[in-house]
Amino acid sequence: MDVSKTKSSFYRRLYVAYLIDSGLASSVPALTEATGMPRRTAQDTIAALADLDIVCEFEQQDGARNHAGRYQVQDWGAIDKGWIASHLPQIKAVLGYP
Repeated sequence: MDVSKTKSSFYRRLYVAYLIDSGLASSVPALTEATGMPRRTAQDTIAALADLDIVCEFEQQDGARNHAGRYQVQDWGAIDKGWIASHLPQIKAVLGYP
């Protein structure tokens, strides 16, 4: 299946936001484990969520050091997270994720 870089980038952002919001993977190590994407790609994808008006913030764990904590989606903007949930198989297939 031939997919444009724009579409795969968009789907990757949607999928990462979905994983964070659902609690399935709310840290960079958890995202790399769940998707197989490199650490840097996970970090860049989280940073790029703002381009879609998805507000995702890091919450430091109380009493923890070295940036221990988790990401949380505060606002989905114009994105319908229900659409993502109902199209997960298609999104994962386009991205080649398990």
